[in-house]
Formats: sequence, structure tokens, C-alpha cells
Amino acid sequence: MNKEEILKSIFSDDSFGILDTKSDNNTVRTESDRELECFYEIEAFMKEYGREPKQNIQDMHEFKLASRLVGFRENPNSLHENGVQDSFNLLPIKEKKKIESITDIFADDAFSILSDDDNSLFDLKHVPEKSTRMESDFVARRKPCKDFAKYADLLKDVQNDLANGNRTLVSFKEDNLIEGNYYVHNGVLFLLEKIDITSKEQSFKSGGRTRKDGRTRCIFENGTESNMLYRSVAKVLYANGQVVTKTNKESVEKAYKTFGVIQEEDQTTGYIYVLKSKSIDPQITAIKNLYKIGYSTIDIAERIKNAENEPTYLMAKVESVAEWQCYNMNTQKLEGLLHRIFGNSCLEFDIFDKTGKRHTPREWFIAPLNIIEEAIMLIINGEIVNYRYDIDDEILISK
Repeated sequence: MNKEEILKSIFSDDSFGILDTKSDNNTVRTESDRELECFYEIEAFMKEYGREPKQNIQDMHEFKLASRLVGFRENPNSLHENGVQDSFNLLPIKEKKKIESITDIFADDAFSILSDDDNSLFDLKHVPEKSTRMESDFVARRKPCKDFAKYADLLKDVQNDLANGNRTLVSFKEDNLIEGNYYVHNGVLFLLEKIDITSKEQSFKSGGRTRKDGRTRCIFENGTESNMLYRSVAKVLYANGQVVTKTNKESVEKAYKTFGVIQEEDQTTGYIYVLKSKSIDPQITAIKNLYKIGYSTIDIAERIKNAENEPTYLMAKVESVAEWQCYNMNTQKLEGLLHRIFGNSCLEFDIFDKTGKRHTPREWFIAPLNIIEEAIMLIINGEIVNYRYDIDDEILISK
């Protein structure tokens, strides 16, 4: 036998099927696959609920679908090119951009091939930038976060808090851009870990001015980070972002840090309390986040035991949802300061006692419990002068 016949004999005598192999199919999902999968998930949502997903809600899954739908509508061409079946006509049909000049080529840099992380040739300082450009830059400038393990559990906890209602999403305002806060952009949660302001806002006699700006460090739940400019982060959040509120637990932890340890020589001066009404009056039960903020020199349970007979308690039983025992301070003045802070949300309501006499209680306010707790902490550490209560978003914001 020649060499060729010997090799054929060897390979044909494979009684255990060792040489009988098949090439593996490529199961790597492309970006196009992920886009199509997400789009069909949106359609599945519409089939189940008979409407488009909405953004201004607490359901993070629906929020993400709504945000992705906004993105798909702004740039539908990639889905059309991949043969998407748009059963509900969710996508507009846009014509492709015509490339007729060098400027068009640079403007159509969809994959940020021509950009640089810190000193891009196209970071124009004297040309107004559109929010859509800001949003694409916000994504394009992200890179893997090397120390993401430090933040992964924190971000997961925030997602859980949003899901169970311990946190909520509110509209973004630049006053809310604070180091250590959490935000959502296009359905993606991120932590504003650091703000390094390098230029402060100034006005000049010539009429010109410089605006507050500097680099930030944003940590995203997908394991990436960004060092976008402060003003750029603000712009994309204005365009399509929300603020994640703080939790009651965070306020309590801050209280322990602020109060420290009570010493033997410290004197108790009373109690600040927050009460919730148990009234069955539809006009009262319909008001969300309605609380009475007051003070007492005696135990709270003793103070409220006759609440259903007192107009100040809306002629109904109440429950104490938060209490602070105060030391070495004028508790009545602390109560007055809290009333001024939340004065624009004071309940306008008339109540009648058992004799038919009309009363107008002035200690009931519309504000979330965690925001009331946060205000007390800001009073204690002296920072309250820098904040005011925003009744529309029900949060404390910088003045």
C-alpha cells in the first residue's frame, strides 16, 4: 500500500467516532440581534397591555422599554436595515443621510471612530451643541470601570429600592446634580460618584460670563464609567433623564452620624414627631404624602391618645411614623423652622369640631417622609440654608 492508501485506512477505521466532529454554530449575539430582541420585547408589552410603555412611572422594566423606544424612534434606520417587522407601526421611516462633503462624513461618525476620550478634534467650544449630540457623546465616551466591584452591589440595591417603592424617580433639574446621587438616563441607572468643578460661574462687566463646569465620574450599572463634563451630564439628563430619590434608611444613618452619642450631662428638651392621619374622610385619604409635623414636651403616645377629638389632628386617630428626642435645643423653634421649609405645601383644609366650630389646622404638610427626615438632618448640620423644598417634585433642592 502506498502512503495515501495507508492514511485512508487509518481514518476510515474510527470505530469510536473520535474523528466524527461537527463545527460549533456561532452563538455570539450581535448589537443588531440585541436591538431586534429589545424591539420585539416592546411589541410583546403592547400586545399584553394594549398601550406603549411609559417613562414617568416606578416600574423600571417598563421605564427601560419606553426609553429604548424613544431611542429607536430617533434612529430607526438600523432596525429597518435589519428587516424588523414593525407590527404596530412604532417606527418612522427615515431617509438615509446623503454624504456629499467631508463635513457630512465627519457628522456621520455613528461609531465615534473619529472621537477621542479627552481631547476630541470635534469638541467645539464656541458652537452650540444639540442635546442629541450630548446624548451620543454620553454613551460614546464610556469605558470599562476597573473598580466596578466597589459599586455593583450599591447599584443593585438602588434598583431593588426602586422596584419596592423605597425610592422613586423625579424630574431632573440642574440643582439635583449632586455628588453621590443616583440618576437614570435612557433606562440605565448610574451613580454620580465625583464632581471636580474647575470653572465657577462668573459674570463680567463686558456682559460675558463663564459657567460652572468641570469633569465628573459617572459609574453605570452595566460596568462602564464616563468622565463627561458637568454641563454635558446636565444636558443629557434634561433631555432624557430622571433623579433617584434617597431612602428613609439613608436619612436615619445620616442622623446617627450627625447626633453622635448622647452624653449623661445632655438635657432632653422635647420631641419632634411626624404623624399620619387614620381619617376615613375621602378628602384626606386622597392626599398622598400628607403628614403632621409637630413638637411635644411629653411622650408622643400620651400626646395623641385623644386625637379623634382634637381639630389639630383632623378629628381622627393618627399614628406616629417618625420621632426624634431632642437634646440641648429649642424644640419649638426647630418645629417652626420645619414649618417654614415646607410652608408652600401646607394643607389648606377646614375641619369642624363636635360643636360645629370651624378650624384650619396649620401643621399638616404634603411632603414624603424621607424628605422631612432629610430636612431635619440638614437643620442639625446647618446646611438647610442652602436648600429649599420643591413642591412639584417633592424634593429638597439647592438654592
